[in-house]
Amino acid sequence: MLGINAVKGFEYGSGFSGTKLSGSEHNDIFIRSDKGIRTKTNNSGGIQGGISNGEDIYFNVAFKPIATLLKKQQTVDVRGEEVVIDPKGRHDSCVLPRAVPIVEAMAAMVLVDHYLLNKISKL
Repeated sequence: MLGINAVKGFEYGSGFSGTKLSGSEHNDIFIRSDKGIRTKTNNSGGIQGGISNGEDIYFNVAFKPIATLLKKQQTVDVRGEEVVIDPKGRHDSCVLPRAVPIVEAMAAMVLVDHYLLNKISKL
């Protein structure tokens, strides 16, 4: 996900908020259920030790705000002179409409890539 333009952060499971917990509070305890062996919680976001533990995998991706706004902004030119730029043209004011399908596609590509790597390694 960090390879996607404008992405500034990535976390899975409890992410950064999990760093405020002790290990005993954050652990996903394994239990027996009618669906087999599961975890009581899913603080790990389905990933433990770098692999899936069988629970749902979930993550958050943080995007930086759009820098090119249709608004005058202070900057410095190639000569080091202070100037004001006044961008023109068509610029998105929010990445959200495009970000969702891009993140979904990246997740799908990573999962398929690892599926195929695993399949090849068994040949």
